[in-house]
Amino acid sequence: MSEVVSMAGQAYMRQLQAHPLRTKAITSGVLAGCSDAVAQKISGVTKLQLRRLLLIALYGFAYAGPFGHFLHKLMDRFFKGKKGKETTAKKVLVEQLTASPWNNMMFMMYYGLVVEGRPFGQVKSKVKKDYASVQLTAWKFWPIVSWVNYEYMPLQLRVLFHSFVASCWAVFLNLKAARSIASSKKA
Repeated sequence: MSEVVSMAGQAYMRQLQAHPLRTKAITSGVLAGCSDAVAQKISGVTKLQLRRLLLIALYGFAYAGPFGHFLHKLMDRFFKGKKGKETTAKKVLVEQLTASPWNNMMFMMYYGLVVEGRPFGQVKSKVKKDYASVQLTAWKFWPIVSWVNYEYMPLQLRVLFHSFVASCWAVFLNLKAARSIASSKKA
């Protein structure tokens, strides 16, 4: 079994080396789709909503993977040659004040408009209501992940690591969205 895992890891690294953007986009899409399947099952869905799963996977493939690829390349260029804990702290701060708020807003808008197909006005109201809570929760969780990512992960593996952790975060966001829908139906 470990030999198969090792071979798969080596094949993945070859693809990452040869086609970094494509590999990161596909990885992000697969992990996003898996996280949605988990979120659906945890929320009690008996039959997976395939359309929703595919739209979440599309988000990972078309947006999250490429965004992460270019974000980490940009951060590496911006902080080129600088090392140490102070530089890591600066990278985390920059990411948390720029990419984190943007990505949470993008996901919430995409989820409401595309996945749920709700009108812009409803989505805007929901984002206005829930965004601060989601972002504050993100700031309790993501700085630690970012620190580990910048301090210990090589550049080519940062999107993979981030995407894996983001799949867990997406379960949280999906469940928060589902709870919000359930509570608005009761009201």
